[in-house]
Amino acid sequence: MSTLYIFLDEGGNFDFSANGSQFFTLTSVSMHRPFSLHTKLDTYKYDLIEHLIMPRLQLECFHCADDNPHVRRRMFDLLASDLQPNSVDAVVVEKRKTGTALQEAEKFYPKMLGFLLRFVLEKTPLGIEELVIITDTIPVNRKRRAVEKALKLVLADMLPTRTPYSIMHHASRSHYGLQIADYLNWAILRKWEKGDQTAYDQIKHLIRSEFEIFRSGTRNYY
Repeated sequence: MSTLYIFLDEGGNFDFSANGSQFFTLTSVSMHRPFSLHTKLDTYKYDLIEHLIMPRLQLECFHCADDNPHVRRRMFDLLASDLQPNSVDAVVVEKRKTGTALQEAEKFYPKMLGFLLRFVLEKTPLGIEELVIITDTIPVNRKRRAVEKALKLVLADMLPTRTPYSIMHHASRSHYGLQIADYLNWAILRKWEKGDQTAYDQIKHLIRSEFEIFRSGTRNYY
């Protein structure tokens, strides 16, 4: 059976005031087994443990914003050379253009996630027999229900009839796929938020789509 795994990560925040981030990004990485990159990441993780390059308490998983520059550079090298090209999709939201009706996290997040999944599934080759979507843990029950509802609506519309799918919310430390998505999303958000393309230029060949949702107009009243 051909199973497609989609790992998701988000960047920015849900603060729509002047104190919040300028942009919000959602990034997915699509993967099929065998996950050959995982072996290299596991090897690198144990190299770090044995050589004490990172404090032991930080070695549970890779997290781009917290990892030191040495580890971050090596991780982007591994992603650039070993991750499948055109496996990454992202949506970018300039938050000031988001209408007030959509600014609640329980409305905003599922809407943007629905847009992203439509891009992913429209570009996915035929022949997928099963779909597994894994996000980082969503701690707020109300938000989790909204996300799952949005996902189910998109999947019902996009997937062939009776294609089985699963939606899972796991801690990022439990999947290298989530840690990979975190790194990719960090590079994309940093490009938009900070104007720093150093990491982005390393991984841009992996990106299949990067769509700015509100790229036209000054405000969108979704």
